[in-house]
Amino acid sequence: MNDAGKNLKDVRKRRGLTQSELANASGVSLSTIRKLEQGDRATARMETLRALAAALRVTTMRLVNGPKTEGPTTGTEERWEAVRRALERPPVSSELDDEPPTVAGVQKTLNDSLPLFTQDRFEDLSSALPAMLRDADALGPEGRGVRVRLLQLAGWLMVQTRQFGTAELALQRALDDAADRMEGAATVNTKCWLLLRQGELEKALELAVKWADETEPRISRATPAELSTWGWMLLRVSAAAVRNEQQGQATDALRLAKGAAVMLGREYAPENDFLRTFGPTTVKLKTAENASVTDRPDVVLRLAQHVPTYALKPTSNNRNRHYLDVADAHAKTGDYAEAFDRLSQIQRSSPEWLPNQSYARTVMKRIAEGRRTLTTEMRDMATAIHLEL
Repeated sequence: MNDAGKNLKDVRKRRGLTQSELANASGVSLSTIRKLEQGDRATARMETLRALAAALRVTTMRLVNGPKTEGPTTGTEERWEAVRRALERPPVSSELDDEPPTVAGVQKTLNDSLPLFTQDRFEDLSSALPAMLRDADALGPEGRGVRVRLLQLAGWLMVQTRQFGTAELALQRALDDAADRMEGAATVNTKCWLLLRQGELEKALELAVKWADETEPRISRATPAELSTWGWMLLRVSAAAVRNEQQGQATDALRLAKGAAVMLGREYAPENDFLRTFGPTTVKLKTAENASVTDRPDVVLRLAQHVPTYALKPTSNNRNRHYLDVADAHAKTGDYAEAFDRLSQIQRSSPEWLPNQSYARTVMKRIAEGRRTLTTEMRDMATAIHLEL
């Protein structure tokens, strides 16, 4: 029996529940519980473990034998190999006939390339980013600011594409080079997301709580940048806590984040950093996300009616992620046509982003299991997101 199955069986017996009673309480099928406890299944989706943990009144990580992660899709590591090499190798001297890079030149290149990041144009970025990273490294100490920004963006892209080891490298380099607490927090924000994607819920929670405490401003004189930074740390606390079945802490953190957003009164991006955009709409998105994690599709759909997604850029950290929550809610409530429409909407706006989302495969699998027949478009979607039907 694997440790996850053993943990499940031990806790279930201490609670005095039969397998059938646990299935009824959690909504997880009896066959899945039996397979886990008998060792016929080596692991389970985090969603399944969370449901079991909630029914057993323990944290999700109490049942988990190490993080449960899904790696990059086929061909991803090859596409981004040049980026990985640029992150790993120390800077080299320019050739004699090369013009050395300048801070202004690298900064302009970064600014010009930002649409590639906001539009999730992964193929273009995998080609452009290596040279940008090498040039930033060659700048030396005077290029610290632009180098940190590039490392943050590289780490974010590696998390997006589930290349977690390379993400860790980029983010640690960014954190080591950070000049102050606010710049460090921008990196930690993504580091918490990395830990969440890896299933390291307790580590994510501990890190987010630490930095939420460190970045908490004096409310009476807090700047928009300080409120935004603190608000995002609180959202990471809430995200980790809700996934680890610590509902009280998740609710408290979300309440504080809402207060920070109310003080801002609008969506605010420190130094035009789209990754750190925070405000009332962002809090609404994360409130819906928490409802999705706790399997309340009706709440997700109700909240979605009040989210002004028309005002958001279709980047993976806001509207697209929210649309996945909405698609999942429709699939869970049996509205498979609407669920597929949402997936199609994401695919049209971010065709390179969607195949990297295991969540998209979960939603498409629900649709496939709920319908008697699949349309040609649905089968094409499954192929595009690497789901075997």
